[in-house]
Amino acid sequence: MRKTPIPVGELREDHGIVGDSHAGTGRQVSLLADESIEKMRAEGFTLRPGDFAENLTVSGLELHTLPVGARLRIGEKVLLEITQIGKRCHSDCEIMRLAGRCVMPTEGVFAKVLAGGDVRGGDDIELLDDRAR
Repeated sequence: MRKTPIPVGELREDHGIVGDSHAGTGRQVSLLADESIEKMRAEGFTLRPGDFAENLTVSGLELHTLPVGARLRIGEKVLLEITQIGKRCHSDCEIMRLAGRCVMPTEGVFAKVLAGGDVRGGDDIELLDDRAR
């Protein structure tokens, strides 16, 4: 299901985004690069952040090329660790039904929250370590 962007999201350590359906699961936070979404926009689809049900849309990082274990800092406090690259697309995927394909299964990533805090649109995201642990 598509998500609607919010001005501030609270990320809780070892939980995820407070109020999100994936919080507390193995896929605490989902991330997708705007560059991945742009690939589908280039095919004529009108897409916005959240349309792939990702929690965080980021730019400037090729997320799907990072190994499991890579760590990302968002803003000053939030620390994430990549736990999964891609996912199996389920039959109810709205984008898959509309477009015939989806970038989330190959280019979306999932992370656990190592240090929580608030995340706001426009916060810097930084790759701290790209080595798997």
